[in-house]
Amino acid sequence: MGKKQAGRASVLFEEPPFVLSAASVVGKKEGDGPLGTYFDKIEMDSMLGKKNWEEAESELQTRASKLAIEKSGLSQEEIRYYFGGDLLGQLIATSFGSMGLQFPMFGIYGACSTMGEAMGLGAMAVEGGFADNIVACASSHFASAEKQFRFPLEYGNQRPYSATWTVTGCGAVVIGAGPSEKALARITGITTGKIVDMDFKDSMNMGAAMAMAALDTILQNFRDLGVDETYYDRIITGDLGQVGRRLLLDYLSGAGHDIESRYLDCGILIFDEEAQDTHAGGSGCGCSASVLCGYILPKLEEGAWKRVLFLPTGALLSTVSFNEGQSVPGIAHAVILEHVE
Repeated sequence: MGKKQAGRASVLFEEPPFVLSAASVVGKKEGDGPLGTYFDKIEMDSMLGKKNWEEAESELQTRASKLAIEKSGLSQEEIRYYFGGDLLGQLIATSFGSMGLQFPMFGIYGACSTMGEAMGLGAMAVEGGFADNIVACASSHFASAEKQFRFPLEYGNQRPYSATWTVTGCGAVVIGAGPSEKALARITGITTGKIVDMDFKDSMNMGAAMAMAALDTILQNFRDLGVDETYYDRIITGDLGQVGRRLLLDYLSGAGHDIESRYLDCGILIFDEEAQDTHAGGSGCGCSASVLCGYILPKLEEGAWKRVLFLPTGALLSTVSFNEGQSVPGIAHAVILEHVE
C-alpha cells in the first residue's frame, strides 16, 4: 500500500470510496428558496413535532440519516460508523439525533465546516479498511442557533446586512467501498484545513471571519496537488455569503487565481437574497450539507460536473470565548468529488 499523503495537508485515495446515497431534509423557508425542488423532504413544521428547538434539530438528523440509508439499499446493520456534528453545545443535536440509530458514533465539531470534516474522516475510514460503509451527517436549525449564539427569537433584534441566516436543514450521505454502479460520486481526495485567525471580532459577519480560512485551504489544495483552479469544474464553499464571497474572490485574484467563473457558495444558492430577506445568505452546518445532498451530488451523478472541490467553511464562534473578548477564527475542510463514469 503506497503513501497516500499529498503535500502538507491533503490525502489522495488509491481506491476512492463512493458516495452511495444522499438525503436532504430542510425547513419551509429553505423549501421556498431557489433549490426547493432539489431537496428530498421539506418540513412545514419547524418544530418537527417536538417540544423544543433542540429536539427538532435532532429529529432532522434522524430523518435524514434514515432516508440516506434507505436510499443506499443497505440495512442499518451494514453501517459501521456514524460521523456527525452540529453547532450546539456538547453536540446535543447529534447525540440525541443518532441515539436511536445505535451506530458506533464519532461526534465531530467544525462549526459550519462539519460536513466536510465528517466526509473526510469517513472516507479515510472506508478507504483504510476500517469500515465498509459509514454515514456522514451535519445539521443546523435557525431557532436553536439563534437561541445559543445570538438572541432569543422573542427579542426581535435587528440584523445587520452582513449577517447570514442559519439554515434549518440536514444532509446525510452514505459512503462506502462500492459497488459503484449506482454511486452518486467518488471521493478522490481531501484537504484538511487549519485554523486561521484574523483577529476578527464581529459575530454578525461570519462570512468575513471564514473567508481567509477558505482562501488558505484552496491555496493549500492547489499546492499539495500541483494544480490550479482549472482542475475543477466548480469550487463550492459552504456559507461565505455575499460578504465572504467577495473577500475570497478578491484575495484569490491577488494570489493569481481567478475562480469567479467556476465558483459557487451554498449560502448564496439556498436563499433568494431579495425575496427572502436573509441578507448575506445562508449559514449553519446544515447549509452546505443539504445543498451538497440535494443539488451538488445530483449534478455530479448526471455528469454536468466532472470534478468539484466541495469546501464547507466554519466560523469557530463560541459564546464563552467571544464574551471573554476572543476573536472568531475560521476553518475550511475540502473534499474532492468526481463523477463516476
